[in-house]
Amino acid sequence: MYTIGQLAKRFGLSRSTLLYYDSIGLLPPASRSTGNYRLYSQQTLERMQQIQTYRAAGLPLDSIRSLLSFSTSASVVLERHLQDVNQEINRLREQQQVIIKLLNQPESFSESRHVTKAQWVAMLKAAGLDEAGMHKWHCEFEKRSPKAHQDFLESLGIVPDEIERIRQGSRQSS
Repeated sequence: MYTIGQLAKRFGLSRSTLLYYDSIGLLPPASRSTGNYRLYSQQTLERMQQIQTYRAAGLPLDSIRSLLSFSTSASVVLERHLQDVNQEINRLREQQQVIIKLLNQPESFSESRHVTKAQWVAMLKAAGLDEAGMHKWHCEFEKRSPKAHQDFLESLGIVPDEIERIRQGSRQSS
């Protein structure tokens, strides 16, 4: 059995975090000592490891509690969370592009880890791809991972109408 202090140290958490997890029913102690101190079992340590894994994935505590109680399918919760993360990434890309425009400084592009459509096309041409090769590249991307293709095109700052044309042309040629 482990004390709350040992558990906190092992997982790099505060005692108050573990008390909170207990209060919301996420990580109840396995038992109590004669002095009424919380005691945690090996099974509790394994549960805490699962909690940390789900927290690292960005899941909220209520979702983790549902997953650990088996009242919700892990794949359903994780897929929904992945969609939320993808939407947040797209929102952040849009913010990034607005900030770069507001700064109006070419050197901001290199510091932002942002690649424009023009830069990407120049890199593909430098790698030896002509228009037909770039089209084939888009066709393969669309065929193998259409959602990632959409995300990639959005990350280049391409307007929605042009993205749709690129993807439509890629699907028709496949």
